[in-house]
Amino acid sequence: MQKRNDFQPVLLGSDINVYGMARSFYEAYGVRSVAIGKGILGPCTASKIVRVEIVEPRLEDDWVFVETLRDYAEEWEGSGKKLLLVPCGDNYIKMLVRNQHRLRDLYCFECIDEELLMRLSIKESFYEVCTQYGFSFPKTASCSFEEHENIQLPFDFPVIIKPSNSVAYWNCSFPHKKKVFVAQTKEEFDAIVKAIYSSSYKDHLILQEYIPGDDSNMRVMNCYCGRDKKVKLIALGNALLEEHSPEGIGSYAAIINGYDPQLNQRMTEFLEGIGYVGFANFDMKLDPRDGAYKLFEMNLRQGRSSFYVTAAGGNLAKWLVEDVIDRKELGCTVVKDRVLWTIIPPKIIFQYVRSESAKAEAQALLKAGKVCHSYYYRGDRSLKRWVNYQKNQFHYFEKYKRYFNNKALRD
Repeated sequence: MQKRNDFQPVLLGSDINVYGMARSFYEAYGVRSVAIGKGILGPCTASKIVRVEIVEPRLEDDWVFVETLRDYAEEWEGSGKKLLLVPCGDNYIKMLVRNQHRLRDLYCFECIDEELLMRLSIKESFYEVCTQYGFSFPKTASCSFEEHENIQLPFDFPVIIKPSNSVAYWNCSFPHKKKVFVAQTKEEFDAIVKAIYSSSYKDHLILQEYIPGDDSNMRVMNCYCGRDKKVKLIALGNALLEEHSPEGIGSYAAIINGYDPQLNQRMTEFLEGIGYVGFANFDMKLDPRDGAYKLFEMNLRQGRSSFYVTAAGGNLAKWLVEDVIDRKELGCTVVKDRVLWTIIPPKIIFQYVRSESAKAEAQALLKAGKVCHSYYYRGDRSLKRWVNYQKNQFHYFEKYKRYFNNKALRD
């Protein structure tokens, strides 16, 4: 650990991603983070390494966002510390990009411009960029509110249904809502689309062919691009299990680090080709039919499971600080060490993972002590956190029993 007291991390949000970043800062520099968000979620409750200093339910309003951050920065005036601003959610990165010119005089950060944000954050335009750079993705169509009753699908069932505008979808509500749906038949498809459009969500839906294979075919890649628009950090993760609760579908629950030099090269060419800056998180699936990675989406931030990178030696805070605060000239580092990262009890991994080879590797890493749980950290222990952690782990048994492989319009 290299002790530092010349900067202060200001994290936006309070979820497990925020906690993972706070842990990265603490492990690298002994620095305790502060957080600003719409609420206080479990991972940041009763923590000694991150303190949620401002709770503002209206934080997604541009004016409130700017005024809240400017007012908070004034409290640090005269401290001699640089404020390092780190958005940890989709909404927060979009707010920062839109309002970056109003905050650069008070905070240290780097981000893309609004034009690139729009190209990458709307799935239809993102797939156009993928085509330009030769990335495969599932056969894809879109559906609008106006045409949803007469949509003709260009591929067979099963069909994945997900929102094009994730922010608008997050704010809507309807019975049996899930982050992602899978329709097995035309009847299921019609019922799901009707349910979605009966809510306040009226934007496009993305319709995709289902790529065969279970959760262990999923891959996640986290990258960091410096202020010079060059890739500085690459870390591939091989998923073991995803979460299966309605709100958690598509989020990773257990990962073992992977390594694919050809994929690393292609991703580097892609990110540097579009002039990207900051953290990027990619979700993809290895298609057993042709052996190609099919890219699902790109998150313009570190992923909520991104602590697997820090656990394997690629401390995310280190690259951010050396680039944004220290202004160092950095080369590209590829994380190769293999560690089992998890947010669920190991028993669930061995109960629900189908791949015997994946389970065998997970078992070997457990025996070798190469395992990391984002929520549980010996450097941040208290009775309240221990109780909350035990409750969190217990509920996962119930969630997997109830929701495993349920991506239909039912509970």
